[in-house]
Amino acid sequence: MATVYLGTSEFAAIVLRRLADSAHRPALVVTRPDRPKGRGRKLTAPPVATAARALGLELLQPESVNSPEARAEIGARHPSAVCVCAFGALIKEPLLSEQSMLNLHPSLLPRWRGAAPVERAIMAGDTETGVSIMRLTAGLDSGPVCLQERIEIAPDDTYGTLAPRLAELGGELLVRALSESPEFVEQPEDGVTYAEKIAAEDRLLDTSRPAVELERVVRALTPHIGARVALQDGATLGVGAARALTWDTSTVGTWSPADGRLVLRCGEGALELLEVQPAGGRMMSAADYLRGHRSTA
Repeated sequence: MATVYLGTSEFAAIVLRRLADSAHRPALVVTRPDRPKGRGRKLTAPPVATAARALGLELLQPESVNSPEARAEIGARHPSAVCVCAFGALIKEPLLSEQSMLNLHPSLLPRWRGAAPVERAIMAGDTETGVSIMRLTAGLDSGPVCLQERIEIAPDDTYGTLAPRLAELGGELLVRALSESPEFVEQPEDGVTYAEKIAAEDRLLDTSRPAVELERVVRALTPHIGARVALQDGATLGVGAARALTWDTSTVGTWSPADGRLVLRCGEGALELLEVQPAGGRMMSAADYLRGHRSTA
């Protein structure tokens, strides 16, 4: 039976490649329109569009998946299921009722419903997360779940190392769900948490917080969003890698650039910045940064 796939991000592109290599190869892939990106504002295709073209899959990029035209294109394939993964736009009625819709969500639902489940799990210090395959409903990731599997979050995991593992697992679970049609079970009421979208304030490291928490923020936002720390001159410095230290910070200044190390005093402990990125510059080691920016630190 035919499937239709809705997705946008690199995470969704990994899942699409697995689905295309199965008996449930999509008859149609729907993603967001190309958008300007980067400093040059060059028109750039979403990762799923690039993957779909490479796989030779039919591609649709409507302004709204809920438009009559987009719904007609989806319906024309008579899909047994519409699979949704990191699509990035709200799917509304009547499309929700017109098709049987499976949603791949990278968390152990009902924990971390919402836009940034991978980042929020790392930020919270969770030791495990996972993937849930659920029926898409009008509620926020609140539909019944048919498959769920756990995965460990390693102490040094970043978004960049954890998300691909979750996408690989998610692709396998999605193929299983389509092949086996497991029973759906309503999510429990207990344990619901929400993974709010990452905002500007989430990126800025608040040095009144414990260093261990700030280390998790850096890992959660690396490499796709990026954490930042404020400098004394009012500028900000991107942080690509950091390490919490259990120093006695009574002897450490706000910044301590001694011995080629960049250490930030925190509410509890200290945070050593290992990789940083000046505004308009490239990511570099803290030692390289300090050689040219000692006065700023």
